Amino acid sequence: MSTVATTRAAQATARARADEPDTGAAVPAPLAARARLWPSLAAVYRAQLSRARVARIPLLFVATFQSLGIMVLMRGVVDAGAEARAVVAGSSVLVVAFVALNLLAQHFGQLRAGGGLDHYATLPVPPAAVVLGAAGAYASFTVPGVVVTAVAGAVLYQLPLGGLWVLGAVIPLAGAALAGLGAALGLLAPKPELATLCGQLGMSAALLLGVLPGSRLPEPVGWVRDLLPSTYGVEALARAFQTRPEWGQAVLDLGVCAAVGVISLAVATWAYRRAAVR
Repeated sequence: MSTVATTRAAQATARARADEPDTGAAVPAPLAARARLWPSLAAVYRAQLSRARVARIPLLFVATFQSLGIMVLMRGVVDAGAEARAVVAGSSVLVVAFVALNLLAQHFGQLRAGGGLDHYATLPVPPAAVVLGAAGAYASFTVPGVVVTAVAGAVLYQLPLGGLWVLGAVIPLAGAALAGLGAALGLLAPKPELATLCGQLGMSAALLLGVLPGSRLPEPVGWVRDLLPSTYGVEALARAFQTRPEWGQAVLDLGVCAAVGVISLAVATWAYRRAAVR
């Protein structure tokens, strides 16, 4: 009797459990909180800056020595005045173009070709954080070279040093514009070789159209010069070398740099999303 009673009780318990709703299967497991932009941006920035510090220091020396060499060569044909200011300012911003535009275009071109974007796509990091973090790291990497070039050029051409504080605005704004352009070129190029070519062409344009005084260029070439985002950083820095700087015009030039930087970084973010889903 006891065995029969135990069996019936077990059957009743099983039927009762079967009739209960399975709440565990109906309620999905909570997802992790979405990564915020600024903490993600800081993490990508630190990682990229650490990588650039190890791998790009020799190239930073090359960029700095290249700019110093250009100023020494131009010293034989340029004495002082507006032309000297243009040479020094253009050579200083050229360091930014070499690193932030040329090297960043190669970096993103290699990431896209080698599948590195797949790694970033699996991380809980917003696309804007990846682009902004890499662009900020490469732009920050140019600071020593730009300062050395600007100070050496001012001493070489006997220009006043009092306005060099404007580098604190020129480097991040021109760096953002050029880094965004470099990232977009690297992400949109179908092959890494084309990304490298586009970066080299962009740096060459910054060299030829930024170092040479704008007043000596033919008018059609001057229009092309006005389209380069680095031009406005050059103009702002060149005004800082004047005895009485025109700060109002310098602020306008930096405003153009800032606007171009926002647009170029937005395009680079869109290009990253486009390349990451393919």
